[in-house]
Amino acid sequence: MNEIININRISISDRIKEYRRSRALTQGEFGRLLGVSPQAVCKWERGVCYPDITFLPDLARILGCRIDDFFEE
Repeated sequence: MNEIININRISISDRIKEYRRSRALTQGEFGRLLGVSPQAVCKWERGVCYPDITFLPDLARILGCRIDDFFEE
């Protein structure tokens, strides 16, 4: 039996940008804190690609939020 699951689009990219800006961090500063390039942060925020799941705890810690906050509507 196949179930149809309704999944709303989750905009992790928008959340990362929103929280980063609320902390007054540039993409470069944020990238340095995570050990990634500013270009990587830019790609995350544009939705070109997403951070590896292993970054989620550090993203939440640096941005002062919970991991769940990236996935809530």
